Amino acid sequence: MHELLAVIRKELQQLRRDRKVIPAMVLGPIIQLLALGYAANLDVLHVPLVLVDQDRSAASRALVDRFLASGYFELVATEDSPAGIDPWLLDSRAQLALVIGAGYGDKLAAGRQPAVQVIADGTDSNSAGLGLGYASRILTEAGMEIRRAALPAGRPGFTARVGTYELVPRIWYNPDLKTRWYYVPAILAMVLMLVTMILPSVAVVREKEIGTLEQLIVTPLRPWQLILGKLTPFIAVGMADLLVVTALAVFLFKVPLRGSLLLLIGLSFLFILTTLGLGLLVSTVVRTQQQAMGFCVFLLMVPMIYLSGLIFPIENMPRGFQIATYAIPVRYYANILRGIFLRGSGLEVLWPDALVLLGIGVAVLGLAVLRFRKTLE
Repeated sequence: MHELLAVIRKELQQLRRDRKVIPAMVLGPIIQLLALGYAANLDVLHVPLVLVDQDRSAASRALVDRFLASGYFELVATEDSPAGIDPWLLDSRAQLALVIGAGYGDKLAAGRQPAVQVIADGTDSNSAGLGLGYASRILTEAGMEIRRAALPAGRPGFTARVGTYELVPRIWYNPDLKTRWYYVPAILAMVLMLVTMILPSVAVVREKEIGTLEQLIVTPLRPWQLILGKLTPFIAVGMADLLVVTALAVFLFKVPLRGSLLLLIGLSFLFILTTLGLGLLVSTVVRTQQQAMGFCVFLLMVPMIYLSGLIFPIENMPRGFQIATYAIPVRYYANILRGIFLRGSGLEVLWPDALVLLGIGVAVLGLAVLRFRKTLE
C-alpha cells in the first residue's frame, strides 16, 4: 500500500501542476452541461404563424385565440388570401400558416364540417412535425368542445359525429414531454467519457513522450500498483464530476432525480471501469498525445454517442447497427441514467443493464491491463 499511495500522490501532484488538464476536468464538464443543456432542446414554442381568416366571425376569432393562448404559436402576420402565404414561408419569417375558410362560423352553427387548413414549412422537419401536431391537437380539442356543447341542445347533425369513447392520454415520467429531461442525463455520460477515457489515455501517453514511464518501470513498483495508482485520481475526479453534473441537472435544469443517488453512483462506477479500460487500452497502441486524443474522440467517443441511444433512437437505426449497439457500453448506461432519473427505477429493474455493463467493464479493463503489463515488461 505504501508504494501504491506514493504513485497516487505522484499522479495528484502531476495533475495539480498541469494547468491545461485541471480546467478540462473541472470546468469542461460544467461548460458541456450548460452549453448542451440549454442548446439540446427540441421543444418547439412560439412557432411563427401567419393567419388567413376568410370568415372573420366570432367563431373564427375564437379559434385564433385558442391557437395563440396555447403558447405554441406567435402570430407574425395576417393575409387576406392563401396566395399571400408563400412569401412568409419562403424567407422563413413564418413556419406555419393557418387558413380559416369562408363560412367557418355558419358551418359550425349548422353542424357541418368547416374548412380549416394548416400549411407548414417542411425545411425543418422536426419543427414542422411538432407544429402540425400542436395544431392538430388544438383543432381536435376545439371540435370536441363544440360537439359536447351542442349535444344537450339536440341540434341535428352532431349526434352521428360524436364518438362513444373519448381518448384521454396519460404520459408518465415526463408528462410535459420536455426534451431537456431526456438529453441532460445523456450529458452525464459524455462528461464521464471525457474525464475517465480521454484524459487518462493522454496522461499515460504523455509519460511515454517525456520518458518518465521508463523511469517508473525500473522502480520496485509492481505493474498492478502502477496501473491502479495512475487510474485512481481519474476515478476520484470522475466521481466528483458525477456529483457536480447531477446537482446542476437537478437544481439548475430541474430534471427530477426520482431514483436513488447511491444507486446512481454505484452503477456509474461500473461505467467508469469501462471507460478507464478503454483509455488505458488506447494508451498501449498509440505513441503521441495527438494520436490518443484522435483515437479516443473519433474512433470511440463519437461512434458510441451516435449508436448508444443517447441522441438517436436505436429503434430507428438499420438492423445491422441495432445489433452492433449491444457491444456499446453507453447503451446500457443510458438506460441506467434515464431509469434512475426519470422513472425512479431500482436495482431490481436495472440489474440486466448493470450486469452487462459490469461484464464489458471487466473484459475491457482486463484486456487493457494485460496489454499495459506486457508493455511494461
